[in-house]
Amino acid sequence: MAAFLAALPILVLLVLMVGLRWSAARAGVVACGVALAVGVLAFAFPHPVDPALGLMAGLGGVGAEAGFTALTILWIIGPALGIHHLQLRTGAAEVLRAWLGQFASDPRILALLIAWFFVLFMEGAAGFGASVALAAPFLVGAGFTPVAAVTITLIGHVVGVSFGAVGTPIVPQMASTGLSGLELARATGPYHTLLGWVPLMVMVVLTHRAMPEVVGGEAAGHQGARRRSTPAIAGWTLLAFVAFTLPYTLIWSGVGPELPTLGGALFGGGVFVLLLALTSRHAPPSPDPMPSGRKAIRAAAPYLVLVVLVLVTRLVPPLQEVLRGVSLEWSLHGGAFGGSIELLYHPGSMLLAGFLVGALLQKASMGTTGLVVRDATLQLVPVAVALVAMLGLARVTVHAGMTEVLALAAAGAVGGAWPFFAPLVGVLGTFVSGSATASNILFTDLQQETARTLDLPVDRVVGAQTFGAAVGNMVCPHNVIAAGATVGLAGREGEILRRTLGVTVLYAVLGGILALVLIR
Repeated sequence: MAAFLAALPILVLLVLMVGLRWSAARAGVVACGVALAVGVLAFAFPHPVDPALGLMAGLGGVGAEAGFTALTILWIIGPALGIHHLQLRTGAAEVLRAWLGQFASDPRILALLIAWFFVLFMEGAAGFGASVALAAPFLVGAGFTPVAAVTITLIGHVVGVSFGAVGTPIVPQMASTGLSGLELARATGPYHTLLGWVPLMVMVVLTHRAMPEVVGGEAAGHQGARRRSTPAIAGWTLLAFVAFTLPYTLIWSGVGPELPTLGGALFGGGVFVLLLALTSRHAPPSPDPMPSGRKAIRAAAPYLVLVVLVLVTRLVPPLQEVLRGVSLEWSLHGGAFGGSIELLYHPGSMLLAGFLVGALLQKASMGTTGLVVRDATLQLVPVAVALVAMLGLARVTVHAGMTEVLALAAAGAVGGAWPFFAPLVGVLGTFVSGSATASNILFTDLQQETARTLDLPVDRVVGAQTFGAAVGNMVCPHNVIAAGATVGLAGREGEILRRTLGVTVLYAVLGGILALVLIR
């Protein structure tokens, strides 16, 4: 009964968003209310936090955590929205679309460039929602519908999440287990190396289906072109997978968790673009004039600035140390509630720099920049409501002990089959907490103790947790809200969730089957 009550808020959220197609804001507010009622009546919230705390103090702490975390996420979404609107108002999006068209006239190849290599590069460098929030508007500018763009990028980025943000999800596991980063990387990497083709193939299939929307109709000529180009697209897809996965695997198996995603995307993307460029030399010339290289660089200025800043701040240790030394931290009730943000190191600060420098280089007038800021700010309002509601739900379930009850019930029910369910716990953690890192913080201790109880290797069980935490990013409401907000989909998050839910289940189940083989 306790497990059912603990799961009730999540079930309510899924029914409202997926079944009834409610917006994330409406569903989140209702589910948060259900979580609070269950937490107080059935789990004695806030006593699991501190028996001395009163209800109002507990509510204040949860509200503070939810509000603060929402601000850290909005700090990413806001500048990302600004870049998107800037690209539209200055015409830079159309310039980039035309320039990329000379390498990738087929929308499916364009999706491989943006929703595979670019989004994986940004995930490896920045993480925390920045990758999808930035790539989805790029695809919209290339002609994809907003729903298709968000769905494709959410699916494409998941392979890189376990080693995202320069290996951040592994850091709390190193502290909790005492295992080295290399040991944990070797326990996590095989899942994505062996199964990463699954989300890539789904992404390409979804792009294939979206082609009529991109090229302007389902005319017979377009249908024939799609059929004739299918074998070629299969070859490019295989190349994209191998180009990323080979360096990715070499790095996680021989170096550690910091650079597999970043290095795989950077090296693989370079190889892919080089081969595209060589192939395009033999393609028939486009009837439309192509933008000059200088014009394309100016149009790409916000993204180029962002890439440079991410590389420098992540890969230059002295600078990284200085930036990470500037942090804002707070706590309430003796540390029972709290939060922190490394303001200068945060992806949002780099997105803001990309926006400002991009506006300067693209010679956007003060009036244009003001309109961009206005448009982005107006879009943030419903997003902020949804984020606070979802984060409130997450913090109540965590502090009331409801999430732990769910995981323990699952472990007791399945016994020796735990390896199959270990990734699903990671998915659950990301769904309710908002990030793979937070999921690892929540459940690494549980996974470790369960492994010891069942006499299973701790590193491999914890690796399955990390894999599942990455998979959960496809259905994490926070990510869906953030990505949807950047392309004007606030209120339609349930539509995106329905499209990514099946892929999430498939990838997690395949991971569970692989875990049964790897964990002995």
